[in-house]
Amino acid sequence: MDVSGYAMCLPNLTRLQTFPFIEHRPIFCIEIKPKCGFIPTSPHITKEIKKKVCRFCMHQHLKVAKGKWKRISKYCPLDLFSGNKRRMHFALMSLLQESQNNLKVFKNGELIYGCRDDQEHQSDLNELAHHLKPFFFPTNGLVNGPQSTMNILKELIQVLTNTLLTTSADSGRSESFKSVPIPQSRNYCESGHVCTELLRINKHKIETAGLPKGSILYKTLQAQMLDMLDIEGLYPLYKRVEKYLEECPEERSTLLLDGPYDETFFEKLKDLSTDDNGSVEYAVTKIQQYRVAMTAKDCSIMIALSPTMQEDCYDQRSVIKTARSSFKYSVSILDLDLKPYESIPHQYKRDSKIVSHYLNHEEAAPSPIFKETEDCTLLLHKVTH
Repeated sequence: MDVSGYAMCLPNLTRLQTFPFIEHRPIFCIEIKPKCGFIPTSPHITKEIKKKVCRFCMHQHLKVAKGKWKRISKYCPLDLFSGNKRRMHFALMSLLQESQNNLKVFKNGELIYGCRDDQEHQSDLNELAHHLKPFFFPTNGLVNGPQSTMNILKELIQVLTNTLLTTSADSGRSESFKSVPIPQSRNYCESGHVCTELLRINKHKIETAGLPKGSILYKTLQAQMLDMLDIEGLYPLYKRVEKYLEECPEERSTLLLDGPYDETFFEKLKDLSTDDNGSVEYAVTKIQQYRVAMTAKDCSIMIALSPTMQEDCYDQRSVIKTARSSFKYSVSILDLDLKPYESIPHQYKRDSKIVSHYLNHEEAAPSPIFKETEDCTLLLHKVTH
């Protein structure tokens, strides 16, 4: 029991944050935990597989083996962060079909879908579509029959995609930061299932459109990419700091390892140099950046939506429109408490366990995407009777 006498009063992020005065209208909210959206390129990485297969896809195999989930999800964060709408649609549909703990749907603040591994997919999706139909198809005659569920989910996915790609006018502190360079060499995961869909429609090249600057996914990815060394490059720096603290324990507060997370702390995040001068200060800077990156890799994006009315005259920048409907929306971020300094050894061990398990069971993984150098041309030969 917390007897400190303090409590936290937090907003209900399943409600609209931009229009709190229309609470009487129906609202639904989608919580997405996107996870890490890039493939690391750190020279400290010792296992080449980490430069080909994303952390999420590798971790899926370990989670299923341990019995946490029954099936491997087809969702890959690199598809969602690609900025390519086709890939984003695939990623969101995969989350709906295998939500695990990466997607939840709330209606008027109550959870109606997500996080049930023993669910019967189609019946649950049908129930979700039943809840969402009035939002997207207010008249009964528009969608009926076996295609109803899929059409409604496609509408939902279109709205979510548009919202995730919308740029925000409020850039806040992010404008004062240099952009972390996004690697152009690999924008897909070799274990990702999106290749199956692209090859099915005869598209060999894995496309990416890039994320609009100012979009919620772009900002999240930039924070994630503060992890420039990977845990393999960071762990030796952690041990350097630990050794220093053994000799000078009184310096812990000076190093800001326990906060306060003020302007002085945020100034440290601006140093994107990876030239190690052997100092404790360099090690602490990289550790703080890593802690922020890990927080961004594990946060949730909350998208609250409410249908607009003809008479509404709100700021159009807070309205998402599709061919059939339009919604007022708000986007919020959840779970931004900074990852603790003490968790770094655990992260190091878990990374090794995930990679080792994937390498030992790689034959069970989906077939990799064709390499750019491979000839995937379909040859049609004339057949003589």
